[in-house]
Amino acid sequence: MLRVGLKITAVIAGLGIMLALSSCEEGDRSRDRQPVSPKVQKENVEEANRNLVKLEREMIDEYVRKSGLDFVETGTGLRYFIENKGDDELIKQGDIVTMEYEMRLMDGELLYSSDKDGLKVFLVGRGGVESGLEEAVLHLHKNDKAIVIIPSHLAHGLAGDGKRIPARSTLVYTLKIIDNQNKK
Repeated sequence: MLRVGLKITAVIAGLGIMLALSSCEEGDRSRDRQPVSPKVQKENVEEANRNLVKLEREMIDEYVRKSGLDFVETGTGLRYFIENKGDDELIKQGDIVTMEYEMRLMDGELLYSSDKDGLKVFLVGRGGVESGLEEAVLHLHKNDKAIVIIPSHLAHGLAGDGKRIPARSTLVYTLKIIDNQNKK
């Protein structure tokens, strides 16, 4: 399977080339053409974004189908599967969560892990982690083991992280919540 990021990057590059070509002047022929209005440009970009979202969703659907696991999908497109349920109360906004994790691309490439990069500790609702990860932990308890699929718009979006996460990457977390403290 080609890396999701490469496919999406190719679509974005194609869109950029199309927009650049449509706005370039081509000698005398440019006088016969009407300039593309900002409204039409906006509509073209919106259509391209819809196509990118659709492509990413199809790739996630295929990943889920191949996994054979019964993922739950939220309204934002986040998917999670709880492998092993803990017994504590649900994590909530304002809790401090500590987790072991591996973060991969959908093709399996390991990006980050608690083994190499240390445990992930964060205050839920404060930011500092992917918004999709914050959303996911709100469905989990202490000692839960889960697989979480975070679409690019809930991860690092168009930019990636500038280090290991490519632009427009869907992230797959395998995680275990090892501690959850209520901040008072």
